[in-house]
Amino acid sequence: MNRILIKNAKIVNEGTIFEGDVLIEDDLIVEIAESISAKSSQCKIIDAEGNYLIPGAIDDQVHFREPGLTYKGDIESESKAAVAGGITSYIEQPNTVPNAVTQEILEEKYKIAADKSYANYSFMMGATNDNLEEVLKTNPKNVAGIKIFLGSSTGNMLVDNEATLEKIFSSTPMLIAVHCEDETTIKNNLEKYKEEFGEDVPVTVHHLIRSEEACYISSSKAIALAKKTGARLHIFHLSTAKEMDLFTNKIPLEDKKITAEVCVHHLWFTNDDYATKGNLIKWNPAVKTANDRKVLWEALLDDRIDVIATDHAPHTLEEKKLPYLKAPSGGPLVQHAVVAMFEAHHQGKISIEKIVEKMCHNPAKIFKIEKRGFIKEGYYADLVIINSGLPWSVKKENILAKCGWSPFEGFTFKSRITHTFVNGQLVYTAFKVKDIRAGKRLLFDR
Repeated sequence: MNRILIKNAKIVNEGTIFEGDVLIEDDLIVEIAESISAKSSQCKIIDAEGNYLIPGAIDDQVHFREPGLTYKGDIESESKAAVAGGITSYIEQPNTVPNAVTQEILEEKYKIAADKSYANYSFMMGATNDNLEEVLKTNPKNVAGIKIFLGSSTGNMLVDNEATLEKIFSSTPMLIAVHCEDETTIKNNLEKYKEEFGEDVPVTVHHLIRSEEACYISSSKAIALAKKTGARLHIFHLSTAKEMDLFTNKIPLEDKKITAEVCVHHLWFTNDDYATKGNLIKWNPAVKTANDRKVLWEALLDDRIDVIATDHAPHTLEEKKLPYLKAPSGGPLVQHAVVAMFEAHHQGKISIEKIVEKMCHNPAKIFKIEKRGFIKEGYYADLVIINSGLPWSVKKENILAKCGWSPFEGFTFKSRITHTFVNGQLVYTAFKVKDIRAGKRLLFDR
């Protein structure tokens, strides 16, 4: 039996922080108490020395690039970066190559992850204009949900047929997650800036091309359709102040049929950073203004926004160095997301309890993930120890994403993850990922 006793931790769970011990047996948490004795010489003891113990973060939106785009990243490399960053479970998106738009292709991804993933995994089923029959075959017990691109981001998965959209929304009982940007608005904006700049459009207008209006038109339509059909809707990577008026905090999360997510980069950067970061912070939806960032923070803290995620989407540095119009959108974030939010805590923007709510508890609730996202007896031992006073700098040599770069490169974080457990296995310690592929397929209580 695998027995590990974590002692003297500041345990963060369900809005409280309390000092105590946690006993792990095999893959489960079996006891949580103020003081637990080892009772066996076979029990490995880890003294957390007053550091924080949080549930492993659940990232509900990543692009790990396998199959088909593995020169950018793969399930092995990116899940290693995730566990080093305190993310113990992830939900990966369908715009790999081939797109995961049939049950057969979707299951192939699960087979790859079963062999290679260091973290727990699930994969979204992708919707297109003509695969409704395949979408409806999706098993709600072992697939996270249905993903719809309402704006063409990466890959060729834009769903723009309104009749098809309504059919998907009205006929699937599963959670539908959407990327919301209005394609017509974006195309019109792009033409306007091409007229001004020719082919040498600068990245500094990215947020004006993929504009506030493009986001709002699309997200408001999706919400209207969800209300009309009764669909369970989750909107990914919100980026504008204007969209925050579409969401409510008047009802408990468990009763919400429409939920919202914000990504780390939209909480961290603004359009002013394009001048120094360039294409490294080119994402879709775009990083927008300081006011947008301010209102996103307000909505996160007052619970109009339910989840913090990454939209981790690596590209090679060579691709990112291309001119703006040719450079792809997206960047690596899983290794630095949790410590970035702890940095925001140091800056007085958010409590540690709120970080855990938005990165651990709420993704588990929204997707109805079985026995994860909390520090509870009987739950899987997905746990992270964080020293909030151990500064470290992001450098090329400590970046684990396959692409080898980070928008945080050169930044010194005040907090550092020291231990990550996945299903009771200590997979990250001494600032190294151990060769233990402990990830399991996520299951869903629905």
